[in-house]
Amino acid sequence: MKKLLTTFSNWRLQHILIVSFVLTTAITVIVGSVITYGVINNYLAGAQDARVGRDMDLADAFYNIKLQDISATAGRLAASKVVAHNVDSASQRDASAIQAIQDQIDNEITSLPVGTQRLIVLTDAQGRCITGRLASMGHSTPIACQTDWSSWPIVASVLSEGESHSATEVFPANTLAVVGLGRQAAIPLTETPKAAPEPFDPREGTAGLGLTSVAPVFSEDGELGGTVLAAHLFNQDYTLVDRIKEVAGVDTVTIFFGDLRVSTNVEDEFGNRAIGTRVSQEVFDHVLVGGEEFTGPAYVVNQWYTTRYQPLYDHTGQIVGMLYVGAKQASFQSLLDSFQREVFRTTVATILLAVLIAIPVSLWISRPFTILAGATRRVAQGDWSVRVPTTGLREMRTQAASFNTMVENLQEAQDQLVQQEKLASVGQLAAGVAHEINNPLGSVLLYADILYKETPDDRQQQREDLQMIIREATRCKAIVNDLLNFSRQNQVLAQTTDLNALLHDLAAQKRKQELYTNVEIVEDLDPALPAIQADPLQLHQTFVNLMDNAAEAMPEGGRLKLRTYSGPTPGLVTVEVQDTGVGISEENMKKLFTPFFTTKPIGRGTGLGLAIIYGIVKMHRGQINVQSEVGKGTVFTITLRQQLAAPAEPSGAGTVQS
Repeated sequence: MKKLLTTFSNWRLQHILIVSFVLTTAITVIVGSVITYGVINNYLAGAQDARVGRDMDLADAFYNIKLQDISATAGRLAASKVVAHNVDSASQRDASAIQAIQDQIDNEITSLPVGTQRLIVLTDAQGRCITGRLASMGHSTPIACQTDWSSWPIVASVLSEGESHSATEVFPANTLAVVGLGRQAAIPLTETPKAAPEPFDPREGTAGLGLTSVAPVFSEDGELGGTVLAAHLFNQDYTLVDRIKEVAGVDTVTIFFGDLRVSTNVEDEFGNRAIGTRVSQEVFDHVLVGGEEFTGPAYVVNQWYTTRYQPLYDHTGQIVGMLYVGAKQASFQSLLDSFQREVFRTTVATILLAVLIAIPVSLWISRPFTILAGATRRVAQGDWSVRVPTTGLREMRTQAASFNTMVENLQEAQDQLVQQEKLASVGQLAAGVAHEINNPLGSVLLYADILYKETPDDRQQQREDLQMIIREATRCKAIVNDLLNFSRQNQVLAQTTDLNALLHDLAAQKRKQELYTNVEIVEDLDPALPAIQADPLQLHQTFVNLMDNAAEAMPEGGRLKLRTYSGPTPGLVTVEVQDTGVGISEENMKKLFTPFFTTKPIGRGTGLGLAIIYGIVKMHRGQINVQSEVGKGTVFTITLRQQLAAPAEPSGAGTVQS
């Protein structure tokens, strides 16, 4: 060491300063990088855990909404005067009474959203089946009444207590076979790494798990006449888990019967839904045996996830399964590795620059690191407005721009989640309101039309009043239809779709309409545009609304341009709808996709058109952007995937031409 110091002291001052500065800078940069990496690592880890916790809250809310919907079905039927009046006669197998009850059940099924699976059974006071229907895949079929439903604990509890019960229940295999759900419930157990040696419930693989609500039916004399059972089977039914994923933005959702996946959007190594696989031993012991929530990393099927599991209970408080949400750790780790590489590159670059610069410049070099560390801490505290100045050396500018982009992307993702949750909430409200007022509106129209036809021609004032009623009721019914369309954005019936053909046919149709008399429609369609997997009816609705809005924005006439092209990246296609109309103000741009917001006069719009378009594009895993300048026009840009990540069952085959 003494010899080394002696040799060092014999160096020229320039060399000593360079070496000293490089060492000082190296230590400073390395320590600063480690601290920054630690802050980012802790922040991202906390954000990941917080996100999974938020995901579980959303998933649990959707789950309970589904249970409440099923409970409402059972409650409405049990409280029906038709059921109460006929339950005693139906118990004696009176055909007319049974038919009246079946009609009431059919009415209830008709009011359900399209594609809803629902099992509805009416039993007598001893739990024997009187009649029942199974709604599945858009069809309703009667069930065979060959089962003593009193063997179901939840039915037995309602018969003995005379009170309603709603919970997650196990469906016996023999009952499922009788009602036509045996094949759906049967899920072969798949060998899964890290799973427990034996299943939690020996009935896994043959029995089913689902939401069940049973309500007592009291006859007109106040005696218990039977029960109404409404149920939804989760086995191989993915409507709830996929809706949670799409609407709430949750990466993966799974419903377990015991430790068996029966409904999931987790995929195995072949890209298939991982139903039949089982949960790891660690989660098995913690949730199913211990009855506690599990939060943290867990091995799911074939890779690690940041997860949260919570137990599901039946009406007696026994654990029968689990609800799971999770995010892949691979993407999280990739982000950390990418950040680590950027920190390493920045450190090396700074040390190399230190050889060429003097000590005073070191203060200028260290300043961007101080700003970045402070900005990172502010972001960790929830301040999304923070931005890092893109000044200094090239490496510093690159890192600052990357940080600013990251903050902007996180803010954009949060805004999109808020918008999706807003649309989901408004959609549920819209569906309820629309269904409640649709039938009364139909009656008003019917009787008003009858009165109009029966009113003599010499009673002109009365005929004009009736015409006003018919006209305004018809407008209300159109608004109700818009509400229903808005609330039913929960399915994408994907099939091969030719966007060029669809837009060309639309343009041909619109040129014949009065609204487009002074509008020049220009088609700039890429002949090499590939076909995509999409729902042509929903896209038709999207482009009709955009074109009509554009035409209405050009009251004195103008130019409407339809443009398609591949990109901006492989696997994507883009459609532009451009007009030369009045444009959109900056204030209105912020509220453009908000439900019920419209700039049209009262009576000419419901404010749902762009909200519906936004929902359709998001259900297609696409993006929609708007650029507008007041007085010059507006451009709507829609980017769609050629292949949907999780396509729905196709409703037909072949290329769509219109």
